[in-house]
Amino acid sequence: MSQETDTIYSTVQTAVADFKFDDKVANVFPDMIKRSVPGYSHIVANIGILAEQYAQPNSRVYDLGCSLGAATVAMRHRIHAPGVKIIAVDNSEAMLERSAQFLDAEDSPTPVETKCADITELDIRQCSFAVLNFTLQFIAPEKRLQTIQRIYDGMLPGAALVLSEKLRFDDPTQEKLLAEHHHDFKRANGYSDLEVSQKRQAIERVLLPETADDHLNRLKAAGFSIASQWFQSFNFASFIAIK
Repeated sequence: MSQETDTIYSTVQTAVADFKFDDKVANVFPDMIKRSVPGYSHIVANIGILAEQYAQPNSRVYDLGCSLGAATVAMRHRIHAPGVKIIAVDNSEAMLERSAQFLDAEDSPTPVETKCADITELDIRQCSFAVLNFTLQFIAPEKRLQTIQRIYDGMLPGAALVLSEKLRFDDPTQEKLLAEHHHDFKRANGYSDLEVSQKRQAIERVLLPETADDHLNRLKAAGFSIASQWFQSFNFASFIAIK
């Protein structure tokens, strides 16, 4: 399947609008995410491996904030437990419409149901594995604990949650250093200084990162018995929590 190159921020914009997951972003998202998030492909591949381990027979697996379905596809490739159904959820109709092109091309016995919904209000049940892959950071901070709690409450014993997020750091020196490394990563992947600057302006008002401790403490507060960071690349990290 052909993929369009991300040039959304390549020309000067007199007023940079807040970032949103619209048709324009959906059309270039695979290129955008690959060139913008260090370690993204590694995280997605390992989500598949973890899903294989934790998916229980006759249960549900949730991809919450599924975008174009990369994590869903990775899980479909690895899940072998019988009776498992993947629920792929996003609140962007543009992203879900384009995700159908990727999911329909997959030959897998594991069924997928897509839902256009707000995950903060989603009914989650009979869940053995869930993924929040760079999703929580776009949810209002005051709704994050209740969202994690909703997931936990809908999980089976022994179920697992993978949470991937952009991080901020309390130490200003560390915050500045890793932000600069992230921008260097984007330049190395072909983005210009203009694109880096304008994308930062667009996203900093809607993506509100937290510290690793914020995430770990919230997971424990929701009731997870184990919560651990398993991956980090610059200021991007992934955590796993076990019920």
